[in-house]
Amino acid sequence: MEPAVNPRVSSLDGQPYERRWWALLVLCLSLVIIGMDNTILNVALPTLARDLRATASELQWMVDAYILVFAGLLLTMGAVGDRFGRKLALNIGLLAFVGGSVAAAFAGSAEALIASRAAMGIGAALIMPSTLSIITNVFPPKERGRAIGVWTGVAGLGIVLGPVIGGWLLERFWWGSVFLVNLPVVAVAILSGWPLVPESRDPKATPLDLVGAALSIAALASLVYGVIEAPENGWTDPTTLGAFAVAAVLSVAFIWWERRSPHPMLRMEFFQNPRFSAASGAIALVFFVLFGSVFLLTQHLQFVLGYSPLEAGVRILPAAALVVAAPLSARLVEAIGTKIVVAAGLLIVAAALTLLSTVDLESGYGVVAASIAIVGTGMGFTMAPSTESIMGSLPLAKSGVGSAMNDTTRQVGGALGVAVLGSILASGYGTAIEPALRGAPAQVAQAAGDSIGAATTIAARLGTQGEGLLAAARSAFIDGMGDAVLVGAGVAAVGTVLVLVFLPARARARAEAAGEIDLAQTEPAEPRR
Repeated sequence: MEPAVNPRVSSLDGQPYERRWWALLVLCLSLVIIGMDNTILNVALPTLARDLRATASELQWMVDAYILVFAGLLLTMGAVGDRFGRKLALNIGLLAFVGGSVAAAFAGSAEALIASRAAMGIGAALIMPSTLSIITNVFPPKERGRAIGVWTGVAGLGIVLGPVIGGWLLERFWWGSVFLVNLPVVAVAILSGWPLVPESRDPKATPLDLVGAALSIAALASLVYGVIEAPENGWTDPTTLGAFAVAAVLSVAFIWWERRSPHPMLRMEFFQNPRFSAASGAIALVFFVLFGSVFLLTQHLQFVLGYSPLEAGVRILPAAALVVAAPLSARLVEAIGTKIVVAAGLLIVAAALTLLSTVDLESGYGVVAASIAIVGTGMGFTMAPSTESIMGSLPLAKSGVGSAMNDTTRQVGGALGVAVLGSILASGYGTAIEPALRGAPAQVAQAAGDSIGAATTIAARLGTQGEGLLAAARSAFIDGMGDAVLVGAGVAAVGTVLVLVFLPARARARAEAAGEIDLAQTEPAEPRR
């Protein structure tokens, strides 16, 4: 077993790890199941509703239990990896994830499946920050941007592949197969990672900040819970506002504690570095748009264009353009700087969503495919340089917490994207379909007015008499989606401006100009000069 910090396996002393590219392959394999699990369950929800007799609320929590636990634990698990070993945290996370997957596959009730999904969230919170922090430690600065570009591309690829693999499995096997697919991936990752992935940890590890950990978990969980409940209960509902209020109070308490703790989990001075804070904002905004857009597009492809879940998943694949764009962005950063590349990526995303807003009933798949591919390209240009900026602005010894911060902004931004764009879609859809439902029975009008899925089911039961309802629902959905994607485009455009104003063009430009030492190059316990 390797020692805690081995100069032959870490770039902490300037000596890069000889098998770092093989290690990257293993880490990407560990990461892809995290991305897949964010989306693979969605295609199985109708089957679960039938087989487990799950209510709409239980179906929602099958998805949300994973997100809630995952996001809530990220900062704490990143600190645990720094303290006790990142490879150890990765392997424990993989075992917890596969254990939760097996329990989910054979769950006999909705409650058991929700609990299993929460266990998978614990594993994911250990896996994701560990992969990025290990990459940051084993790659020298000259190669780190390219390695993070590959990492970013694989993370996005997992999200895109989830609906495709889930749809294919459901057509051939039972719903539990969407969880069991994780077993061989985890087995290969653990067995190959044992000799190839080195161990590393903070060489000056301090006691774990238990108070900070508890406050961060409670604050993040309250925030994500409020975001999850907002579309269902309303943004002004007392439950939603209460969750946001609790999150705000706990966040202030967390900041207060971290500024006074002798061993803070997250040093607040990290946010004084514009590379860290501006790049974190860019990541949050781009995942707001990514998750929100995928949520809209999967419904459009199935309910408006009439594709099956598998066919819809396949037609999301043009988003895999980010797999090419993310590694390419590292080359562009070397040539023209981080600021221009990240801003250009966000601007491309804004343009793609503006194009998507022009879709109508006659557009077919062509415009949608082009928009998806352009969005993927913009995402790749934004995510990889932003992630590298976050990781490059922190001490290597704190890369676990830095990675967790990066992952937390992804999850919170993504959850907000689904909630906000989903709410705008629902509002626009309900307003547009209302004239077509006048005179219909109250129960039918309420159900069809809530979602296009319900309207499609009702129209199918009515046969030829439901054709008018189906056409009205599809038209209303396009109206609502148009409003939602324009908001997404606006968010990306605002992000472009913020990046141009606040994100430094080069890693050390401001530090050198001010005669400072970059925070990333100082020891963890040394104050910034």
